[in-house]
Amino acid sequence: MGILLVYDVTDESSFNNIRNWIRNIEQHASDNVNKILVGNKADMDESKRAVPTAKGQALADEYGIKFFETSAKTNLNVEQVFFSIARDIKQRLAETDSKPEDRVVNIRPDQGAETPASQRSACCGS
Repeated sequence: MGILLVYDVTDESSFNNIRNWIRNIEQHASDNVNKILVGNKADMDESKRAVPTAKGQALADEYGIKFFETSAKTNLNVEQVFFSIARDIKQRLAETDSKPEDRVVNIRPDQGAETPASQRSACCGS
């Protein structure tokens, strides 16, 4: 239902793998699966950072997905990421379930068939 694409902000090679992962998702997952890009280890000293925040945001924008920077160590934005993907999935499922064409039931009486009086509804006067 949802996929978190997580890379290490101190490791550019993990960031560079994101495009491959997205290609795999496009090939093997449902078309409408929710995705969020997550740069982890945001608590690290800036001198150790290999992937700037702007670069992560630009990649997320390119794919039209949300972006967060987190720290599993300090719990920065971790809850927000999980709540965000859960909300997105819930919203997608609600929209899918509430499409008018999915809720309409067409009932066609048999042509020329008369409904026996015992099966007629009293509510409609017939």
